[in-house]
Formats: sequence, C-alpha cells, structure tokens
Amino acid sequence: MSNILVTGGAGFIGSHLVKRLVEEGHTVKVIDTLLRGNKIDRTIKNDVELHKVDIRDRDQVISLTKNCDYIFHLAAILGVDVVADHPVETMEVETIGMQNVVEAVLHNGIEKIVYASTSGVYGHSAIEQSVVENIQLDPRTSYAIAKRYNEIYLAALFEEKGMQSTSLRFFNVYGINQDTRMVTPRFFEQALEDKNITVYGGGRQTRDFTYIDDTIKACIDTCMKVKGCEIFNVAHESELSIKDLAEEIVSVTGSKSTISLIEAPKKRYDYEVERRVGNSDKLLKATGYKPETGLRDGLTVVFNDMIKGNS
Repeated sequence: MSNILVTGGAGFIGSHLVKRLVEEGHTVKVIDTLLRGNKIDRTIKNDVELHKVDIRDRDQVISLTKNCDYIFHLAAILGVDVVADHPVETMEVETIGMQNVVEAVLHNGIEKIVYASTSGVYGHSAIEQSVVENIQLDPRTSYAIAKRYNEIYLAALFEEKGMQSTSLRFFNVYGINQDTRMVTPRFFEQALEDKNITVYGGGRQTRDFTYIDDTIKACIDTCMKVKGCEIFNVAHESELSIKDLAEEIVSVTGSKSTISLIEAPKKRYDYEVERRVGNSDKLLKATGYKPETGLRDGLTVVFNDMIKGNS
C-alpha cells in the first residue's frame, strides 16, 4: 500500500477519491482550503489526515508531501459562474498550485502526479465528432487555458527531468455530494422543490455525463498502471442534451417542474459549447477502462441519497 496526498481532497471528486483510497488500504493525507466545506465521508474521517491549506502555500505543500508516494492534484476553482467572476484567482490556483506540487515532487522524491484536467481544453473544436486526445485544442476560458498550460508544463517536466504524470480530462462528472455550482445538482435542487428547471439557450447543447465511480476508478488505475507522461479522456462516451438531462431528472424525481429555457449570460459564452462527447479508447487500451454506470442508474443513486439526507 502507498502513502498518498490528495489536493482538493475535501471537495466533490476529491472526497470520493479519498474514500476509495482509504478502502483500498492506502494511507491518505488531504490538503484543502475547506472554503466549500468538507465532503469527506464521515465513516472514514478518522482514517484521513486533513490539513486546511491553500495549494498556493509553497512551504506547506512541500512539508506535507514528505514521504508520499503519489499526489492526486485536484485543487481548483470550480463552477462556470465562479470561474467567470474570478479569472485571475482561477489561473493563480492552477499555475502556482501546480508549480508548488511539482517542486514538492522533485524535492521529496515522489513517484508521480495524477492531475485533474478538463474536457474544457477542447473548447469549440471538433464539435462534429467525439473528441480524442490528439486533436487540435481550443481552450478559451481562464480555467481551460490554465489546465492546458499545466498539461504542457507536465510534459516538459517529463522530457527534461523524467517526472512522471498523468493528466485526466474529465467529462461532466456527476454523483453524490456535488454542489449546485454544477448543472446536475442544480437541476435536482429545482426539481425537488417543483420549481422551473432553468436551461440556458435552447437546451440542445450536448455533454457527456460521467458517473463519479467510473471517474474515480480511472484516477486510481492510471496512477497505478500507467508509466511516463500521458493524457487521457475520462468520458462515458454518451451524448445527451442539457434539455434531455433536465427531463431525465424530472422523471427520476417525479417532480412537477417544467423546463424553462432562458438566455445565457454573456459571461458564459465561452462555456456554452454546442456539442461535446468524449472518446476514451486510449484509456481503455491503457487500463481496461469501461464506464459501468448509465445515466439513469447514476441519477437514481443521487436522488435516493438526497431523499435519505432530507429524511
């Protein structure tokens, strides 16, 4: 078993990753600002060493990564509206944070970084097909540009210093304990209150929704099975319009909500890509990855957990 540090480990994806790592017997340490609270499962809280630290704090990052074997680097500013309102902080957290993590890896002899990148690096490119890792990229937002910069930075570090890393381009991850900065929990919140579900634009824009458990398996498998410096899509490979997602959530919840199409704010323009669906063939060949949870099943799990939490 390994000693593992997870940055952003108290957030949505991070907390699920931490739980799986603890269950597999690893020793886990978490760095998180806790600005969005602590989502780490209460059943494992005593098994996790949690530190309230900003990833931009170089000395703390270097100190807390001593004796670690791997770092899962998930710390980031998230949410379209939050990122749009705080572009400078978004880029600083990404770039300064990554520089600190890299310095810690080199200083402490850590084997590898697994980095949470984003499908946002594809921007408006290849909207007529599912996207693969080697197509021309088109990052337009501060978030996507910073993520792409870090991918290039990691590739340069491997070439120059032999530092191993894996960058994972997540496609619309959803699941239990996600907050309403993201579209799926926002729709659930509106549906459970029988409010209008607000969909930007015509609702025809499509995304590829990937269940959290499939995402976490990809994180761990690429860490343990892949050598060198690689980039992988982590997608379900299923295309769904945002309007259809809203209708599916209405169906799952039995809500009386109706769907309301509204004009997207101008600041969201670069995020409102008309079509995006991922291709995970490269990940399949490297690790055997196959998404196991369909949308209806995943949404049902989320709904049942929300009902349990409200009861």
